[in-house]
Amino acid sequence: MADAPDSTNDNVTTRPEDTRPTGARRLPGDPDRARLVERILRVDQAGEFGAVRIYEGQLAVLGKGEQGPVIRHMAEQERKHLDTFNRLLVARRARPTALTPVWHLAGFALGAGTALLGPKAAMACTVAVEEVIDAHYAGQVARLGPDEADLRDTCERFRQEEVEHRDTGLAHGAEDAPAYPLLTTAIKAGSRLAIWLSERI
Repeated sequence: MADAPDSTNDNVTTRPEDTRPTGARRLPGDPDRARLVERILRVDQAGEFGAVRIYEGQLAVLGKGEQGPVIRHMAEQERKHLDTFNRLLVARRARPTALTPVWHLAGFALGAGTALLGPKAAMACTVAVEEVIDAHYAGQVARLGPDEADLRDTCERFRQEEVEHRDTGLAHGAEDAPAYPLLTTAIKAGSRLAIWLSERI
């Protein structure tokens, strides 16, 4: 698995907001360009923060074991993602989610809790979360237009790295975790709810 590109070198546009819609078409009730971009930045920053906390929870339990280096590598990629969205929130004057304290606790608890069930359960958690994030980023890429090409490219690059994390989880026995279908279904449902809330609150 290749190391993540250094996000400090991103050529992400930080120009002031304008009124052009992003994406090809906008349906009645859809957010306008400024609102859409603000939602994307807010939810992606929240998601990457939550991912960092999940891996921190897993490392607290498994960090000294065989899976430690694998989890640590994925955590470092997530920190680079988070750093990028932290900078973009400031540059684009978008507010973070008010639920950050919740995700601080919930992310760590999810990571540590699944790790306590064993390394394979921790990897199952990674698979479940990353499958949701893959679809989430893909939806954003589809909605962003040429006026947000830099942000779209960043989301696509990060999506590919999240897919790598999913594949890593599968390669390390995620599907052999106890109650794998039940565990991953529950985690996916929680992840989708977290996305919905973070976009809006």
